[in-house]
Amino acid sequence: MADRYETAAPTAWDLSNRPGFLIRRLHQIHQAMFAEECAAFNVTPVQFSIMSVAAAQPGLDQARLGNEVGVDRTTLANVVARLEARALLVRTSGATDRRVKHVSLTPEGLDLLSRIEAPARRAHVRTIEALPDDEREAFLRALARLVEAGNEYGRAPLRLA
Repeated sequence: MADRYETAAPTAWDLSNRPGFLIRRLHQIHQAMFAEECAAFNVTPVQFSIMSVAAAQPGLDQARLGNEVGVDRTTLANVVARLEARALLVRTSGATDRRVKHVSLTPEGLDLLSRIEAPARRAHVRTIEALPDDEREAFLRALARLVEAGNEYGRAPLRLA
């Protein structure tokens, strides 16, 4: 008699029907493509996202920045501190509440962001290039819809629109 805790190994078919598995795997693939395209810049996808939002909204406070990127406070503080140590961004205290930190890219940060944009864009394109052109936009809309619907389950809120 087989051990009651013994289970059959999942087959590829079983895994291919699990959205969480496929999303995690696609994330791994994208991370690898981003690392390949952007290796010369020593920037992670999260750092790139934070820098992109900081460039688009200079002086945004850290809490709002976290919401824009969907990163929890602890992770955001860590990533921002690393970018600040590299002189890619600066934090300034709020005028009315000194505890509030506003984030802006430095000229070095803006320069790096302009140089990394094309390689990062290539990584994003490569991530979905297996889809026919007419399916890519629908795929991205579906992903955004799923993220929006499950936003409350994330460790940090995300503002997509």
